[in-house]
Amino acid sequence: MNIQLAAQQYGPADFSQETWWLTVIKAVFLLVFLILNVIMALWVERRTVGRMQTRPGPNVAGPFGLLQAIADAGKLLFKEDMWTRNSDKFLFLLAPTIAALCAFSVFAVIPMGPNVTIFGISTPLQLADMPVAVLYILAMASLGLYGIVLGGWSSRSTLPLYGAVRSSAQVISYELSMGMALVSVFLMSGTMSTSQIVAAQGQFWWCLPLAPAFVIYLISMVGEVNRLPFDLPEAEGEIVAGHMTEYSSMKFAWYFLSEYVNMLNVSAVATTMFFGGWHAPWPISQFLPFMDDGWWGMLWFFLKMWFFMWLMVWTRATLLRFRYDQFMELGWKRLIPFSLGWLVVVALVRGVTQWVAIDLPVLVGIIAGVFVVVILVMWFLDRPEDEGDASDEDEEFDPFAEGFPVPPMPGQKPPPSPRAGRAPIAATATEEER
Repeated sequence: MNIQLAAQQYGPADFSQETWWLTVIKAVFLLVFLILNVIMALWVERRTVGRMQTRPGPNVAGPFGLLQAIADAGKLLFKEDMWTRNSDKFLFLLAPTIAALCAFSVFAVIPMGPNVTIFGISTPLQLADMPVAVLYILAMASLGLYGIVLGGWSSRSTLPLYGAVRSSAQVISYELSMGMALVSVFLMSGTMSTSQIVAAQGQFWWCLPLAPAFVIYLISMVGEVNRLPFDLPEAEGEIVAGHMTEYSSMKFAWYFLSEYVNMLNVSAVATTMFFGGWHAPWPISQFLPFMDDGWWGMLWFFLKMWFFMWLMVWTRATLLRFRYDQFMELGWKRLIPFSLGWLVVVALVRGVTQWVAIDLPVLVGIIAGVFVVVILVMWFLDRPEDEGDASDEDEEFDPFAEGFPVPPMPGQKPPPSPRAGRAPIAATATEEER
């Protein structure tokens, strides 16, 4: 079955019977849903990371530590609200508000299920939809960056400004690769409406024929939400807490809340664009078709979204933070060129299928395999030369060449430490000499 027939069979969201009070109920439900999922995410992340790192995690506040997030929220609510003396008071307060509002706005166009009957009215399990819904999602993600940049700049402090600048460079770099990965979904689905993209995945999910774009999106979404191993804007060992260093009480809580809501956002987008949205998995949808309709859709959407949430928790527990040069190289030299190449491949596939009668998933799978082989060859050919080359060893390195200390570049050796010869002398010195 082709994409158009699948979209006609399952159909996009139908808002013809929507009423204003039903829209208000959906909006309130989304707010409660996101807040409860953030509370659940805090508990799941702490318990999961604790188990992976051989420690118990929260186990005191309530049974199994279930009330730990509630205790943290109460602490932040009653904590002293501090303001820095030189900060721009208006922007200092506006920044976390922008970050939180943009984070909560993304779920407005996420389809959580098909049309169901609520109080006798047929309505989709989605607040709103539009022909450019995915562009709306990318726009909200970009506007949320202003909350981070303004937070760092308005603090009038060095470390928050460093974190804000890092975050702006990070979001720009990884939103490019993320956006191009999503463009391949637009080409295959023929639409940018989230409900129609889900309807086009009624027979097969885009994570299979568009596997390279799916992998690029998975990497980019972790960088987009500043999670390990890409949490450079909040690197505690370097810049304390990045743009949030000078924030306390509920202003800090808004940033903290927006970070976890953004994790839910990118997980929901991955579910919608690549994982079939609210559709049931293949064996269940074939043998139990009634579980691929109605309120069951919300259950499948919830489970898929939390699968991606758990992946981010897993990476935090297992991977170390990148160096900043490695991080930017991955974005600009790897992900963006690969996503551009894959976008050309998908465009060629769509052009071929317009003139040649061939099964679309098979054609995309063949070209995807060739593409992956080419990418692997390019990856290894682009590896840097051996750092132990004699020409690099002879290169002089001046740590104060620009008037301030700078680290050595690859292939350069730092000068010997003036304290290097003190340890052997101290070890051989007699008691009287000491």
